[in-house]
Amino acid sequence: MPTEEAKKALLSEALDHFQGNEKTALQRRRNRESSTSITTTATPSAGTNYRLEQNENHDQYCYSNVAAKQQFSLNQVVILLVIYLGGGTLCFYLVQNQISGVKTNGILDAMYFCVVTMTTVGYGDLVPDTVLAKLLACAYVFTGMALGGLIIGKAADYIVEKQELLLVRALHMREEVETQLKYKFSTSAVHLFVLIIVGTVFLYSVEGLELPDAFYCVCSTITTLGYGDESFSTRVGRVFAVFWIFGSTICLAQFFLYLAELSTESRQRSLAKWVLNRKLTNLDLEAADLDHDKVVSAAEFILHKLKEMDKISNEDVSLLMETFKELDVDHSGTLTSDDLMSSQSA
Repeated sequence: MPTEEAKKALLSEALDHFQGNEKTALQRRRNRESSTSITTTATPSAGTNYRLEQNENHDQYCYSNVAAKQQFSLNQVVILLVIYLGGGTLCFYLVQNQISGVKTNGILDAMYFCVVTMTTVGYGDLVPDTVLAKLLACAYVFTGMALGGLIIGKAADYIVEKQELLLVRALHMREEVETQLKYKFSTSAVHLFVLIIVGTVFLYSVEGLELPDAFYCVCSTITTLGYGDESFSTRVGRVFAVFWIFGSTICLAQFFLYLAELSTESRQRSLAKWVLNRKLTNLDLEAADLDHDKVVSAAEFILHKLKEMDKISNEDVSLLMETFKELDVDHSGTLTSDDLMSSQSA
């Protein structure tokens, strides 16, 4: 019962603070609490189950919606990437005579050059010779950087959406979310390690490099450093490089993405734990007392703690209260179906 009263009082008490009408607000709260008490006494089990079912359905909807957006974004990136690599391969194949360096096969060299350029590895084993080829390479690398920025943007959206999901899910699910995140981070670390080993062994056995040089070439490649003193020069090596360079650089970016997400989640969890466990002071009570009535209600306490956890800010509350007041057409301090109909018709 106190939890339900706190939920119902949350918006109304904040609204009372902004409207500055304490007496009227107190009377409205008493009336609503009395009505809530009667309703809950009449059908406590059915009402509680219905609310729980509504919350579960809402959580499922949020997850489905975010998953659909992520899938749609991933499809967009894949399509753009295929168009980018295919178009670049065709263009550089047509101007292959204007590119100098160690060559093996026309189409393969063009694709290899595209991957090396897009990932900004730039070994220097294939370089444009003419003005046309140089301008084409400049346009291609800038387009690749733009596409890379798009991918980074999608990655940033992914982190933001995951943080939004943490707000949607209940507190008892945080351990499950953290476990899944640690699993993804560990998996990406294993994949990166395997790719480094495979690349080193391939360069040692196929390209004929010494083990230290092979490992050095792998590290300079996946970090897109690409000094150019060591590279893939055989036909088989470049076939391998087309897939390995692209996969390893993406895997490294994914590794750091999960690392950043894990660090953010750990920091937020530590902050929430500190906020919930620290002792309250008189200054905290004064800060939490929104309506300045010398007492802190459950709703005020929740708002104060959410602010300390950086879940919401005063600007967020003000914006939401403005929206609430616009929807509350009859100025009753509550929202009803009549209010929504009136606001939509206005």
